[in-house]
Amino acid sequence: MTREDQPQTLISHLLELRSRLLKAIVVIVVIFLGLFYFSREIYAFVAQPLMQVLPEGASMIATDVTAPFMVPFKLTLYLSILISIPFILHQAWAFIAPGLYQHEKRLAMPLLVSSVLLFYLGAAFAYFVVFPLIFGFFTKIAPEGVAIATDIGRYLDFVMTLFIAFGAAFELPIAIVLLVAAGVTTVDNLREKRPYIVVGCFVVGMLLTPPDILSQTLLAVPMWMLFEIGLVAARWVKPRQPADQSAADAD
Repeated sequence: MTREDQPQTLISHLLELRSRLLKAIVVIVVIFLGLFYFSREIYAFVAQPLMQVLPEGASMIATDVTAPFMVPFKLTLYLSILISIPFILHQAWAFIAPGLYQHEKRLAMPLLVSSVLLFYLGAAFAYFVVFPLIFGFFTKIAPEGVAIATDIGRYLDFVMTLFIAFGAAFELPIAIVLLVAAGVTTVDNLREKRPYIVVGCFVVGMLLTPPDILSQTLLAVPMWMLFEIGLVAARWVKPRQPADQSAADAD
Protein backbone atom coordinates (compact mmCIF):
# COMPACT_ATOMS: atom_id res chain seq x y z
CA MET A 1 0.00 0.00 0.00
CA THR A 2 1.43 3.37 -1.02
CA ARG A 3 1.31 6.49 1.07
CA GLU A 4 -1.48 7.94 -1.12
CA ASP A 5 -3.60 4.82 -0.58
CA GLN A 6 -3.39 5.05 3.20
CA PRO A 7 -6.44 6.55 4.93
CA GLN A 8 -5.96 10.09 6.13
CA THR A 9 -6.95 11.34 9.57
CA LEU A 10 -9.63 13.93 10.19
CA ILE A 11 -6.98 16.51 11.07
CA SER A 12 -5.16 15.98 7.77
CA HIS A 13 -8.43 16.40 5.87
CA LEU A 14 -9.18 19.63 7.73
CA LEU A 15 -5.68 20.95 7.08
CA GLU A 16 -5.99 20.18 3.38
CA LEU A 17 -9.43 21.83 3.28
CA ARG A 18 -8.04 24.94 4.98
CA SER A 19 -5.16 25.06 2.51
CA ARG A 20 -7.47 24.90 -0.50
CA LEU A 21 -9.83 27.49 0.95
CA LEU A 22 -6.91 29.85 1.53
CA LYS A 23 -5.75 29.35 -2.06
CA ALA A 24 -9.23 30.20 -3.32
CA ILE A 25 -9.39 33.32 -1.15
CA VAL A 26 -5.96 34.45 -2.35
CA VAL A 27 -7.02 34.09 -5.99
CA ILE A 28 -10.21 36.07 -5.34
CA VAL A 29 -8.24 38.85 -3.62
CA VAL A 30 -5.66 39.02 -6.42
CA ILE A 31 -8.37 39.27 -9.09
CA PHE A 32 -10.21 41.86 -7.02
CA LEU A 33 -7.12 44.04 -6.67
CA GLY A 34 -6.57 43.86 -10.41
CA LEU A 35 -10.17 44.83 -11.21
CA PHE A 36 -10.86 47.44 -8.53
CA TYR A 37 -9.21 50.23 -10.53
CA PHE A 38 -11.87 49.66 -13.19
CA SER A 39 -14.77 49.33 -10.73
CA ARG A 40 -16.65 52.36 -12.08
CA GLU A 41 -16.35 51.12 -15.67
CA ILE A 42 -17.54 47.69 -14.56
CA TYR A 43 -20.60 49.18 -12.91
CA ALA A 44 -21.29 51.30 -15.99
CA PHE A 45 -21.20 48.12 -18.10
CA VAL A 46 -23.60 46.30 -15.78
CA ALA A 47 -25.92 49.33 -15.68
CA GLN A 48 -25.93 49.70 -19.47
CA PRO A 49 -29.13 47.64 -20.08
CA LEU A 50 -31.08 50.01 -17.85
CA MET A 51 -29.39 53.21 -18.97
CA GLN A 52 -30.25 52.49 -22.61
CA VAL A 53 -33.99 52.42 -21.93
CA LEU A 54 -34.27 55.26 -19.42
CA PRO A 55 -36.21 58.30 -20.66
CA GLU A 56 -34.15 61.21 -21.90
CA GLY A 57 -32.75 63.18 -19.01
CA ALA A 58 -33.28 60.39 -16.47
CA SER A 59 -30.38 58.85 -14.59
CA MET A 60 -29.60 56.56 -11.70
CA ILE A 61 -29.24 58.01 -8.20
CA ALA A 62 -27.40 57.20 -4.97
CA THR A 63 -29.54 57.61 -1.85
CA ASP A 64 -26.75 56.52 0.50
CA VAL A 65 -23.68 58.67 1.13
CA THR A 66 -21.31 55.70 0.79
CA ALA A 67 -23.12 54.14 -2.19
CA PRO A 68 -20.93 55.71 -4.93
CA PHE A 69 -17.97 53.86 -3.45
CA MET A 70 -19.51 50.75 -1.87
CA VAL A 71 -21.71 49.69 -4.78
CA PRO A 72 -18.86 49.47 -7.35
CA PHE A 73 -16.74 47.88 -4.61
CA LYS A 74 -19.30 45.12 -4.00
CA LEU A 75 -19.86 44.59 -7.71
CA THR A 76 -16.12 44.17 -8.28
CA LEU A 77 -15.96 41.67 -5.42
CA TYR A 78 -18.88 39.70 -6.88
CA LEU A 79 -17.21 39.70 -10.28
CA SER A 80 -13.93 38.51 -8.75
CA ILE A 81 -15.72 35.55 -7.18
CA LEU A 82 -17.48 34.83 -10.45
CA ILE A 83 -14.20 34.82 -12.38
CA SER A 84 -12.61 32.62 -9.71
CA ILE A 85 -15.27 29.90 -9.96
CA PRO A 86 -13.17 27.63 -12.23
CA PHE A 87 -10.25 27.75 -9.79
CA ILE A 88 -12.56 27.26 -6.79
CA LEU A 89 -14.16 24.22 -8.41
CA HIS A 90 -10.72 22.88 -9.30
CA GLN A 91 -9.71 23.09 -5.65
CA ALA A 92 -12.93 21.33 -4.66
CA TRP A 93 -12.24 18.67 -7.26
CA ALA A 94 -8.69 18.13 -6.00
CA PHE A 95 -10.05 17.73 -2.46
CA ILE A 96 -12.72 15.11 -3.24
CA ALA A 97 -11.06 13.29 -6.15
CA PRO A 98 -9.02 10.86 -4.00
CA GLY A 99 -12.27 9.45 -2.59
CA LEU A 100 -13.83 8.72 -5.98
CA TYR A 101 -13.74 5.58 -8.08
CA GLN A 102 -12.11 5.74 -11.49
CA HIS A 103 -15.40 5.77 -13.41
CA GLU A 104 -16.69 8.52 -11.11
CA LYS A 105 -13.59 10.61 -11.86
CA ARG A 106 -14.19 10.23 -15.59
CA LEU A 107 -17.74 11.55 -15.09
CA ALA A 108 -16.90 14.30 -12.58
CA MET A 109 -14.44 16.29 -14.68
CA PRO A 110 -16.79 16.86 -17.65
CA LEU A 111 -19.54 17.76 -15.19
CA LEU A 112 -17.33 20.35 -13.48
CA VAL A 113 -16.41 21.97 -16.78
CA SER A 114 -20.01 21.88 -17.98
CA SER A 115 -21.32 23.37 -14.74
CA VAL A 116 -18.96 26.36 -15.03
CA LEU A 117 -19.88 26.96 -18.67
CA LEU A 118 -23.60 26.63 -17.96
CA PHE A 119 -23.39 29.08 -15.05
CA TYR A 120 -21.62 31.63 -17.23
CA LEU A 121 -24.14 30.98 -20.00
CA GLY A 122 -27.00 31.64 -17.59
CA ALA A 123 -25.45 34.91 -16.44
CA ALA A 124 -24.85 35.97 -20.05
CA PHE A 125 -28.45 35.08 -20.96
CA ALA A 126 -29.67 37.27 -18.10
CA TYR A 127 -27.54 40.24 -19.19
CA PHE A 128 -28.02 40.15 -22.96
CA VAL A 129 -31.59 38.81 -23.21
CA VAL A 130 -33.49 39.24 -19.94
CA PHE A 131 -32.27 42.64 -18.79
CA PRO A 132 -33.13 44.56 -21.99
CA LEU A 133 -36.60 42.99 -22.05
CA ILE A 134 -37.59 43.55 -18.44
CA PHE A 135 -36.05 47.02 -18.12
CA GLY A 136 -37.66 48.14 -21.37
CA PHE A 137 -40.98 46.78 -20.16
CA PHE A 138 -40.78 48.42 -16.72
CA THR A 139 -39.78 51.82 -18.05
CA LYS A 140 -42.56 51.86 -20.65
CA ILE A 141 -45.35 51.05 -18.20
CA ALA A 142 -44.40 53.80 -15.74
CA PRO A 143 -47.44 56.08 -15.09
CA GLU A 144 -47.39 59.49 -16.66
CA GLY A 145 -45.74 62.06 -14.46
CA VAL A 146 -43.61 59.48 -12.61
CA ALA A 147 -39.87 60.14 -12.89
CA ILE A 148 -37.75 57.00 -13.12
CA ALA A 149 -34.68 57.32 -10.89
CA THR A 150 -33.31 53.95 -9.80
CA ASP A 151 -31.01 53.76 -6.81
CA ILE A 152 -27.66 52.20 -7.74
CA GLY A 153 -27.63 49.98 -4.65
CA ARG A 154 -31.09 48.56 -5.32
CA TYR A 155 -30.17 48.06 -8.96
CA LEU A 156 -27.09 46.04 -7.98
CA ASP A 157 -29.17 43.86 -5.66
CA PHE A 158 -31.72 43.31 -8.42
CA VAL A 159 -29.24 42.33 -11.14
CA MET A 160 -27.17 40.12 -8.82
CA THR A 161 -30.33 38.25 -7.84
CA LEU A 162 -31.06 37.61 -11.51
CA PHE A 163 -27.45 36.67 -12.29
CA ILE A 164 -27.41 34.05 -9.53
CA ALA A 165 -30.93 32.84 -10.34
CA PHE A 166 -30.23 32.31 -14.03
CA GLY A 167 -26.75 30.91 -13.41
CA ALA A 168 -28.13 28.38 -10.93
CA ALA A 169 -31.12 27.53 -13.14
CA PHE A 170 -28.87 26.73 -16.07
CA GLU A 171 -27.28 24.00 -13.93
CA LEU A 172 -30.44 21.90 -14.32
CA PRO A 173 -28.93 19.49 -16.92
CA ILE A 174 -26.04 18.81 -14.54
CA ALA A 175 -28.46 18.03 -11.72
CA ILE A 176 -30.40 15.61 -13.93
CA VAL A 177 -27.24 13.81 -15.03
CA LEU A 178 -26.06 13.48 -11.42
CA LEU A 179 -29.42 12.12 -10.26
CA VAL A 180 -29.49 9.54 -13.01
CA ALA A 181 -25.83 8.62 -12.49
CA ALA A 182 -26.42 8.17 -8.76
CA GLY A 183 -29.38 5.89 -9.43
CA VAL A 184 -31.82 8.21 -7.67
CA THR A 185 -34.09 8.31 -10.71
CA THR A 186 -34.20 7.29 -14.36
CA VAL A 187 -34.78 9.08 -17.64
CA ASP A 188 -38.09 7.28 -18.15
CA ASN A 189 -39.25 8.26 -14.67
CA LEU A 190 -38.42 11.92 -15.32
CA ARG A 191 -40.28 11.82 -18.62
CA GLU A 192 -43.38 10.52 -16.88
CA LYS A 193 -43.19 13.42 -14.42
CA ARG A 194 -42.62 16.06 -17.11
CA PRO A 195 -45.93 17.94 -16.48
CA TYR A 196 -45.11 18.31 -12.78
CA ILE A 197 -41.54 19.40 -13.54
CA VAL A 198 -42.77 22.06 -15.98
CA VAL A 199 -45.03 23.44 -13.25
CA GLY A 200 -42.08 23.27 -10.88
CA CYS A 201 -39.99 25.36 -13.30
CA PHE A 202 -42.55 28.16 -13.07
CA VAL A 203 -42.67 27.83 -9.28
CA VAL A 204 -38.87 28.10 -9.12
CA GLY A 205 -39.03 31.09 -11.47
CA MET A 206 -41.51 32.71 -9.08
CA LEU A 207 -39.26 32.08 -6.07
CA LEU A 208 -35.90 33.05 -7.58
CA THR A 209 -36.84 36.15 -9.56
CA PRO A 210 -38.43 39.48 -8.62
CA PRO A 211 -42.23 39.41 -8.31
CA ASP A 212 -43.17 40.07 -11.94
CA ILE A 213 -44.54 37.61 -14.48
CA LEU A 214 -42.05 38.60 -17.17
CA SER A 215 -38.95 37.70 -15.15
CA GLN A 216 -40.57 34.49 -13.94
CA THR A 217 -41.43 33.39 -17.48
CA LEU A 218 -37.99 34.30 -18.83
CA LEU A 219 -36.49 31.98 -16.22
CA ALA A 220 -39.07 29.17 -16.31
CA VAL A 221 -39.05 28.62 -20.09
CA PRO A 222 -35.24 28.20 -20.36
CA MET A 223 -35.38 25.85 -17.37
CA TRP A 224 -37.92 23.74 -19.22
CA MET A 225 -35.67 23.62 -22.28
CA LEU A 226 -32.66 22.76 -20.12
CA PHE A 227 -34.67 19.96 -18.52
CA GLU A 228 -35.21 18.46 -21.96
CA ILE A 229 -31.48 18.82 -22.71
CA GLY A 230 -30.69 17.11 -19.41
CA LEU A 231 -32.90 14.16 -20.36
CA VAL A 232 -30.99 13.74 -23.62
CA ALA A 233 -27.61 13.96 -21.88
CA ALA A 234 -28.66 11.55 -19.12
CA ARG A 235 -29.38 8.82 -21.67
CA TRP A 236 -25.62 8.44 -22.13
CA VAL A 237 -24.92 8.09 -18.41
CA LYS A 238 -24.45 4.71 -16.78
CA PRO A 239 -26.31 4.53 -13.44
CA ARG A 240 -24.29 3.94 -10.30
CA GLN A 241 -23.59 0.28 -9.66
CA PRO A 242 -24.09 -1.47 -6.32
CA ALA A 243 -21.28 -1.08 -3.82
CA ASP A 244 -19.94 -4.60 -4.26
CA GLN A 245 -19.86 -4.33 -8.03
CA SER A 246 -18.20 -0.87 -7.85
CA ALA A 247 -15.52 -2.27 -5.56
CA ALA A 248 -14.91 -5.14 -7.96
CA ASP A 249 -14.55 -2.70 -10.87
CA ALA A 250 -12.14 -0.57 -8.87
CA ASP A 251 -9.99 -3.62 -8.07
